[in-house]
Amino acid sequence: MRETLLEWRPAVDEAIADLVPREIDAEYLESFFGEPTYAYDPDGIQRALSDPLWDLLDRGGKRWRAVLFLVFVEGFGDDPAEYLPYACIPEILHNGTIIVDDVEDEAAKRRGEPALHHLHGQDVALNAGNAMYFLPLKILTENPADLAPDRRLAAYEMLMYELNRTHLGQGMDICWHNEREVRVTPAEYLEMCACKTGCLGRIVARLAAIITDQPDHVEEAVANYAELTAVAFQIGDDILDVENSLGRAGEFGKEFGNDVREGKKTLLVIHAIEESPPGRALRLEEILESDANTDEEVLEALSIIEDAGSIEYARDRALELAAQAREEIDGLGFDDEIAHQLEEFTRFVIERDV
Repeated sequence: MRETLLEWRPAVDEAIADLVPREIDAEYLESFFGEPTYAYDPDGIQRALSDPLWDLLDRGGKRWRAVLFLVFVEGFGDDPAEYLPYACIPEILHNGTIIVDDVEDEAAKRRGEPALHHLHGQDVALNAGNAMYFLPLKILTENPADLAPDRRLAAYEMLMYELNRTHLGQGMDICWHNEREVRVTPAEYLEMCACKTGCLGRIVARLAAIITDQPDHVEEAVANYAELTAVAFQIGDDILDVENSLGRAGEFGKEFGNDVREGKKTLLVIHAIEESPPGRALRLEEILESDANTDEEVLEALSIIEDAGSIEYARDRALELAAQAREEIDGLGFDDEIAHQLEEFTRFVIERDV
């Protein structure tokens, strides 16, 4: 899967540059947004939109949502190169959510560098992040692959449904962050992931199925695959945050002990509170509920999580979800190469070290 990601990434970035160029000029603005009522300011829009987006994209990122979309398109028997513009939709949406999420979480770092709102300002970051929810819809308007009207309508309706649920998940996460004393169940955590992270995965799969005109049962199966894989990815992300802070993972690009400092209610934390001796569980809750922690307190919390066996528990849960994801696409008739790539992807999201 890593080879597939590396193979497609340059083409994905080129397609994104067609949608949001690195250099904004008046010609682009008029062709993309229409003639101005009075006059555009290309330099201002450059600094407020293109610069933040490409700042984030150039830091890295795996583009796995775009690439997974292309793998599905190929699996459905179409030429993925013809649908490259559509691969930008989930990728730009994802990066928009990252920018807004970092502002809401008051994050210090993203992909190894200061979060965008620290470099460009909170106002610019929020505006750019919000714009990325809407810019991809322009692809459906321009209709580069000449989709039939019913396919375009289905894609619009799908995006509205999934993006609304994405914000439900983010709302749950924000509430738990702001009200740090609240108790969260494993089921509530998984639902938050299914909305916040899973819906972006569902967009990937459903969009590929819709634009290639697959039957409903195929769209549902690949959507379930993508949601389960995305939830496993989120759990893997939570595991990486802990292991990176304990010095066991690669350069993760986030602040040391980021999730503990933010009081995140991850599956590891929920399990550790449930399984630790009462005194240790109470201490973990105290650290998570604090507005500020020292490095020593963060390490203490991580030690409680590790001693409770929560890393292994979370990894096992992620592996179960990945196995369920593979079951969802059994019997859909993908050729051996596509089936292998989809199976490998469910492992990649858990076994990655960055």
